Amino acid sequence: MTQRSRIAVRSRSRDWSDNAIRLIEADARRSADTHLLRYPLPSAWCADAGVELYLKDETTHITGSLKHRLARSLFLYALCNGWIGENTTVVEASSGSTAVSEAYFAALLGLPFIAVMPASTSVAKVALIEAQGGRCHFVQHASEVYAEAERVAKETGGHYLDQFTNAERATDWRGNNNIAESIYVQMREEKHPIPHWIVVGAGTGGTSATIGRYIRYRRHATRLCVVDPENSAFYPAYAESRGDVVITASSRIEGIGRPRVEPSFLPDVVDRMVSVPDAASVAAARHASAVLGRRVGGSTGTNLWGAFGLIAEMVASGRSGSVVTLLADSGDRYADTYFCDEWVAAQGLDTAAAAATLAAFERSCLWE
Repeated sequence: MTQRSRIAVRSRSRDWSDNAIRLIEADARRSADTHLLRYPLPSAWCADAGVELYLKDETTHITGSLKHRLARSLFLYALCNGWIGENTTVVEASSGSTAVSEAYFAALLGLPFIAVMPASTSVAKVALIEAQGGRCHFVQHASEVYAEAERVAKETGGHYLDQFTNAERATDWRGNNNIAESIYVQMREEKHPIPHWIVVGAGTGGTSATIGRYIRYRRHATRLCVVDPENSAFYPAYAESRGDVVITASSRIEGIGRPRVEPSFLPDVVDRMVSVPDAASVAAARHASAVLGRRVGGSTGTNLWGAFGLIAEMVASGRSGSVVTLLADSGDRYADTYFCDEWVAAQGLDTAAAAATLAAFERSCLWE
């Protein structure tokens, strides 16, 4: 190839990349910010306690989950680094929702997309990925997704987005309408505009890294609590100050929990971690679904279990204030798992004790 030909090819590649970035930015402009909802705490004790709970409703993204933000950032990061071109096959290791959103952006750019995921991923999420034009490639164990995604990307001559490494670096944590900045802007006119706690789960660790950094950057008094399900390396790694924890089992709460400590998880920006039993996550998801009149996913149940416990602490100590957490995705994606009694029983989960704790919290804000 002559030098003139190489210059022409690079120019065409740059033109395609410029248009791809334009398409993603135009898509973002067409979407309003996600809503911040007040969660209806029980009036029997809430009014006197002076504590308010808010849900950042990420289901209003066009692909229906918190992961829409991450997928957009990962695509822009890869495009601006020159890693994705006109004919690139895009590959990701994902347990579901990230892949749904990434499949959407790949289709927007006219690119093939392959999601590498555990075979245990919910049927509903697989259908959502395929509906967006993506292809699902299954492995038996969650720990296998990383190497397999790399292999598939190499085999296809594609690009592995690698959400678990790139989540914390692909997002501008200083602002630019990231989720942290959005929360604080939407809280400005509330009674307690600076949250006492923000509660999130960790899948890649990117959301907690973004929020934790933003809190420090803006010098807010807010503290960050990360909730973690069973079969996840994050909580034991945080508790033991270790980065080498490995869990052999897969998380049953899709979207959060990992078998290893992911590179995007930054423990030093986290003020507290809470380990949440899976039965409690399921019970809280069902409880909140009844309160809100709409189904919420398992990770939202995990978030709310952590938030309820913190609210009970605040009330017990006589402290007023606000708590913010995330409504990460719709529970309609989990009709065959968290909202299916047969699946719950087959997993050996007994939600009775957690349901009793939630009932006591409803009555008098006790947390036992």
